[in-house]
Amino acid sequence: MENIEQPFYQLPEALVEEMLLKSQKIGDFLLQSLTEVSKKKEIYRNELFNTGLLKRDADLPHISPPTTCGIDGSYVVERLMATDLVAVAAVAIEGLTPPSEKREWGKPYHKVFISSVSHNPDTTVVVRGIMWEMELILAAEAPHDIVFLDGSITNPFLNLNTAISKFEDFRNNEVGKTLAENFEKFLDSYLKIVCSNRTDKLWVGLPKYTSKREIGKKFNWPTNFDDRAMLTSLLKAGEYITPIKYEQPNEKWHIGMEGLTTYYKSEFDKKLEQIVNSINNLHVCYYKPHPYTPALRIEVPQSICTNKYQLATLLNAINFQCGTPGILEPYPLFMSDRMVKNLSKAIPAFRQTATRQIAEKYEDDLSEIFFNMNSYRTENGK
Repeated sequence: MENIEQPFYQLPEALVEEMLLKSQKIGDFLLQSLTEVSKKKEIYRNELFNTGLLKRDADLPHISPPTTCGIDGSYVVERLMATDLVAVAAVAIEGLTPPSEKREWGKPYHKVFISSVSHNPDTTVVVRGIMWEMELILAAEAPHDIVFLDGSITNPFLNLNTAISKFEDFRNNEVGKTLAENFEKFLDSYLKIVCSNRTDKLWVGLPKYTSKREIGKKFNWPTNFDDRAMLTSLLKAGEYITPIKYEQPNEKWHIGMEGLTTYYKSEFDKKLEQIVNSINNLHVCYYKPHPYTPALRIEVPQSICTNKYQLATLLNAINFQCGTPGILEPYPLFMSDRMVKNLSKAIPAFRQTATRQIAEKYEDDLSEIFFNMNSYRTENGK
């Protein structure tokens, strides 16, 4: 059992001392960077205000809190001696229900996949693709007014492209077949999410981690911090940055479907073209709902730029779902994240169940079962 109260108790004393010394140097560097930003805070705020980017949510139309849900997923690849045990789960959690609304869901919705696969260094890549397929399918099915996606809206596209590039090695096992069989429904779901022009429903991405600097590049801000870090210091409670164009990569968006020959359909090309066009028109805004929350990066469709009521609905939803100090993101994302993160803790129980079943039927040396079903390495993500 890990000793949480004494995190250094198994480390050499000299190593700990050197780490503490280097940690102090990191602290000095961050202190200097934060001080530089603090000294120019008003200058940066004036730049935002003078260009019309800095706004207050109080100036938007009054909107009743909409219904919301949050989607998150997780995967685990447990490297056993005999095989790889993989598990994927996606969970959708309904947000705090506004007083004037009835609950849409009585319980969380989910999708799950668990299987074993022969050792392959690319298993994690393909399993991550299955996770994103599940998340997007759940998100498209959600009946709520605002659907929060954990992470950037572009992440599913990037990860599916990587997963499909490794598909050939997994064509004949359950992992590969699941990735391919879910692909068409994933495309339809992604098309619905990024191409939506509905005024009564929004799918938005809220990445916790980002390196994007759309605003920083515009005003030539210090490169030590990304936009979210800078705006956490600059924005006051209730302030937001009007949507601006999402920073696009140098290479064109694409998914190479050469490996999906058995599952390929000609209509995939048209759907992909529509998705790429919509990704190219993505916008991003930042919002700080309360003094105790950081600035949130919100990736939104282009339609929100010209619809103040839609923007007001979105910001109202985030404000309402971030009403508890200590929760640094909308409540449904916080809860779905906590749930799926426990997937890795549950895997040993699934492995023990499989081991017991094998032991009951195996007629040779039981030590072989122990060695082959022992976990030597575990990889998990998101």
